[in-house]
Amino acid sequence: MWLAMGVLVLAMMSIHSGASLAKSLFPELGAPGVSAYRLGFGAIFLLVAFRPWRTPLATLPWKALLGYGLAMGAMNASFYLALARIPLGVAVALEFTGPLLLALLGSRRAIDFAWVALAITGVAVLLPWSDEPAALDKLGVAYALCAAACWALYIVFGKRSGSAYGLQSVAIGSCIAALFVVPWGVSQAGSALLSPGLLPSGMAVAFLAVSLPFTLEMFAMTRMPTSTFGMMMSLEPAVGALCGIVFLHEQLTGLQWFAIGAVMVATAGAAQTVQTARGS
Repeated sequence: MWLAMGVLVLAMMSIHSGASLAKSLFPELGAPGVSAYRLGFGAIFLLVAFRPWRTPLATLPWKALLGYGLAMGAMNASFYLALARIPLGVAVALEFTGPLLLALLGSRRAIDFAWVALAITGVAVLLPWSDEPAALDKLGVAYALCAAACWALYIVFGKRSGSAYGLQSVAIGSCIAALFVVPWGVSQAGSALLSPGLLPSGMAVAFLAVSLPFTLEMFAMTRMPTSTFGMMMSLEPAVGALCGIVFLHEQLTGLQWFAIGAVMVATAGAAQTVQTARGS
């Protein structure tokens, strides 16, 4: 299992180094343009890997796939719009509240209410309560919370489409997401997307933030208990913050680190107690 844990950490480093590279492209392309790169090239990579055309189109669960693809596109676009305005680690911590609250939805145990309270505390610390220069950008926080809601929908529709169509649903879902996000990115970035100096970086963003981490996560997921996987994933906000520091030279305040830690502990605790309640 140690190998799987190492692979999962590598997947986190990949996705957030990809996000760091993406943010470095924002001055030339803006968040919409980089989103188009990520989902456009990512869809191509996943189509080549999974070849979903081998299944008759009439048999596909189109309602679930449409919801899955739209949620994926909205999640990615919202996250990059947030990333343009707030630090990477903060954006990841806020986005994590979506799947966390979804996992605890319907719970009536006291310990799970404690995890919710801890996550809310972390979010409350990050919210821009004033107009001071040190406060986080309000629109950036709103975009990150929108990405959190979209992540929850992504999980709901992903389970439905995955149960009906398996891993190939990821390729179809990414194509649906690209059909909505790429035109938006093209309308904002225009011909700059075809710049020879930017295309390799765009493909690298798609590989690091979509193709490689998805493959690594699938490898790790099948080789460790679900509860362990969930607890390991709680490290992602910290990995995002560290990538922001190393690659983007972002600095976080002590309160922001506290808030990220609160979300991480809530995520790890929820992953453990939810799986214990389900007997797995």
